[in-house]
Amino acid sequence: MDRTQGQPTSDDATAPAAGPARVVRLSVGEYVLTVNPVDGSEIEARRPGADAESGAPARRGKASREALDAAARPPVPPGAPAVVLPLLEREEERERLARLLGRGRSVRLTGPAGSGRTALLDAVAGDCEDLAPDGVVRLCGHRQNPTELLYALYSTVYAPSEDFPERPTRAELLRHVGQIGAVVLLDDLDFGGSALEELLRATPECAWLLAATPDTPAPSDRSHLEEVFLGGLGRAACVELLELAVGRPLTELESAWAGDLRFASEGLALRFVQAGGLLRQRDEMNRSGEDGDGEEPGVFEERPRDVVLVPLPTLAEGAAPAELLVSRISESARAALRFACALDEEMPHPAHLPALVGDTHADAAVGELLSCGLLTAAGSRYRLAAGVARQLAESGFGASGEALTAARHYAWWTGHASVTPQRVAAEGDAVLAALAGADVVAAVLLARTAAPAFAASLHWGAWERVLRAGSEAARTAGEVAEQAYFHHELGVLALCGGRLDRARAELETSNGLRGALADKRGTVAGRRALALVTDREKAGPDGSPPLRLEAPAPPGSEAQTQAFPLVRVAPVPAVPPAASFEETFPLDAKPPAGPVTVRVPVTRPVREAGPQWHRRPAALAAGGVLAVLALGTAVSFAISSSDASAPQAPGTSPVPSSAPDASGNDPAPAPAAPGTSSSAPTTAAPSSPGASTPAPAGSASTPAPGGGPSRHPVTRPPSTPASPPASSPPGSTPPASPPASPSASTSPTVPVTPTTTTTTQLSPPAATP
Repeated sequence: MDRTQGQPTSDDATAPAAGPARVVRLSVGEYVLTVNPVDGSEIEARRPGADAESGAPARRGKASREALDAAARPPVPPGAPAVVLPLLEREEERERLARLLGRGRSVRLTGPAGSGRTALLDAVAGDCEDLAPDGVVRLCGHRQNPTELLYALYSTVYAPSEDFPERPTRAELLRHVGQIGAVVLLDDLDFGGSALEELLRATPECAWLLAATPDTPAPSDRSHLEEVFLGGLGRAACVELLELAVGRPLTELESAWAGDLRFASEGLALRFVQAGGLLRQRDEMNRSGEDGDGEEPGVFEERPRDVVLVPLPTLAEGAAPAELLVSRISESARAALRFACALDEEMPHPAHLPALVGDTHADAAVGELLSCGLLTAAGSRYRLAAGVARQLAESGFGASGEALTAARHYAWWTGHASVTPQRVAAEGDAVLAALAGADVVAAVLLARTAAPAFAASLHWGAWERVLRAGSEAARTAGEVAEQAYFHHELGVLALCGGRLDRARAELETSNGLRGALADKRGTVAGRRALALVTDREKAGPDGSPPLRLEAPAPPGSEAQTQAFPLVRVAPVPAVPPAASFEETFPLDAKPPAGPVTVRVPVTRPVREAGPQWHRRPAALAAGGVLAVLALGTAVSFAISSSDASAPQAPGTSPVPSSAPDASGNDPAPAPAAPGTSSSAPTTAAPSSPGASTPAPAGSASTPAPGGGPSRHPVTRPPSTPASPPASSPPGSTPPASPPASPSASTSPTVPVTPTTTTTTQLSPPAATP
């Protein structure tokens, strides 16, 4: 095998021969999809009764979840085992996160890149192992949208069928993930706002721990997320971490250098892991200088040899150590680092490095880069650590031709019959990065071989990106047959997702290109898919029924009665069409013997955000409290309704206020009603138990301008001056009487002497003699 290019040669007898094409049958909602890498995928309607045969998906057990989690960890690189660094100065944050997740709350852990968020998530995962029914689920949110994360959560909790894998529709996915009760740890969150709210709303029974950087979009106010901020380490923790990374105690000079580095890097743990790599490289260089052979000048002259010791790095080199670290690593490690820079910071799997680099021991380069802090784990793979790519680009360390070499290697590897679709999906980010950096010929070849693998592995987000990149590359290269294949696959993908307009456009384009090429088999598959689109359009979408505007239900209908609770209150008389005010509101009106039914809306309590598996014992107590509150509200409403007064008769007077005017001046008297006397008290006997009590003399009702009685009574002063109350203090002056006539145009101006009240006494008005 030519390991430089990653391609099998003709004289390589150990290279496996290419087997038959991988044809995989999938169940997608109401369709059956057959992934055919040769002529394009074929889609057909599911036969009747197949839904009952498939059944509900089975949940994974604890052993299955542990095996799946172990398989999703990044591979252990060959060579000497790396030093496992402990989690320092994170006990408070660790206990707080475990406590919040135990209560069912979702938390957003915010910290700068390199602050140790992934290590903290690993520690919290062990603390929350037995909290939720479905255990702990680890996900990676790097370059993932909410839909892909929901499918990843579904595939982690539910076990797929090996013979007939099924990809649920959007509605089925939401129904299944809504029943998952797990503690989900999501690292490298890339989105916020409404997208994050959609993810949390779809999983009400999950407690999420979201690790993000400060530049990640903030969540919305309706997300109900707790915020935990992760800062840098203290001086003592930084020195201890550096000692553990170096493997020896620090000297006094190195301790002072570590303190300055802590101030310059704000205590980021990643900087001290990289600083440990710098000190180890310095120790190796100094040790190799001391253990040189004895042939150097000065040995036979019995004089000491000049030993040149490597000094400590400067503070600037410690804050940005990538350039200095790369200058001291092996050549294979530098070559692997060039591939990572060319593949958008994605490091290929260690098994691919010997073929890519051209060195049989290049797989050990991953361990060397990890020990220096140049790589970090991201899900099931490795990526460049934060800031390494920028530092290498500024120093002039670039890649030339590595992306094309990687594209050719992955085009051979993804199309090989011995490579399973799951292995291609695990290397998906590196494959997509190689596709973006290759030329049009290599891009078409890689997309043609990788697209069926992504489709069979149910990673349809990567499948769509590969198809679109391949379609553009085929159009640029003038490959009509490949362009027709990509348009056909895009049409099938749109049909599976329910986007009928897009599916019709893609399939018609593909059929036109295949008709020009006289491709009969491809045209038949395209016409069958187009017939399904036509049938689906005639049937209409099931998920969006037409909007129907119906008239509201009558007041006594069953629908309205069920929508609101029944409360017994006092009746309200109806107004006839041609009735006067007196006929509508008679003075001797009596309430009916029985109560009437009036519907009063009651506000339902808002459900608290978060899973319910942690507060089921308190659900009954909370329901009882809400029931008592609703009953008290209804009783209060009924009592307040029964306290309303009956309408006043034209000759009656309301009860005056017990507080006199604080200014000492009474309002002008209003003209008396016809047939009434201002000096004689008028008393109306109550016509019902709820009628008003007799009013004192000196008040009367003012007739309304329209002829009917006014419902707003005006208090009239007595006709003769009232004597001061017996309880008034000596020295107080009674208020002056206002002018007899309220008319401003005929009555003369009467001066009013201001009075001064030294003590305010609230007393009832004196009776008229």
